[in-house]
Amino acid sequence: MPLKIYTKTGDKGKTSLLGGEKVDKSDLQIEAYGNIDELNSFVGLLQNQSGINSSKKTQLIWIQENLFSLGSILACSTDFKGMKLPEITITQTKQLETWIDKYEEDLAELTSFILPGGHPSVSACHICRTVCRRAERSIVKWSAHKEIDENITSFINRLSDYFFILARTISKDLNLEETPWIVDK
Repeated sequence: MPLKIYTKTGDKGKTSLLGGEKVDKSDLQIEAYGNIDELNSFVGLLQNQSGINSSKKTQLIWIQENLFSLGSILACSTDFKGMKLPEITITQTKQLETWIDKYEEDLAELTSFILPGGHPSVSACHICRTVCRRAERSIVKWSAHKEIDENITSFINRLSDYFFILARTISKDLNLEETPWIVDK
């Protein structure tokens, strides 16, 4: 018998964590992995934009795979031992740093804040960056109640930096002018 997409178990505002524990849909843990899921969807949208070459697309797919792993880690009950889950380690964070450093080599020094936008691909990067920052905030908020591996917070923090640098790189690739933020005096 095929698995149905609806179970009706969430109709009263509860959901199950990986491991079976029932929690409110408003639980901080649900918010944390829900934000990761939303970010993963936006990364999928980003990789389908014009201006994303095959090398960047490969990076974005790698990021999606790691976000899926992160989401599964965050979706677990505290005592879940039902299967070996993938890990987020310093290796993933170092990979992001390598890409960031490579992109930064070819960018002009940043002398002011820049306004998000200029092209749909650049805007999509900034959406990923801001959703990533929200996901980071929700993970940190949840970590006040449950110990979170510091590799997770390092990875998600560096990931938002990656999206910022990717936005600047795409702007450069497309010969776009970045719009500086000018404060009215």
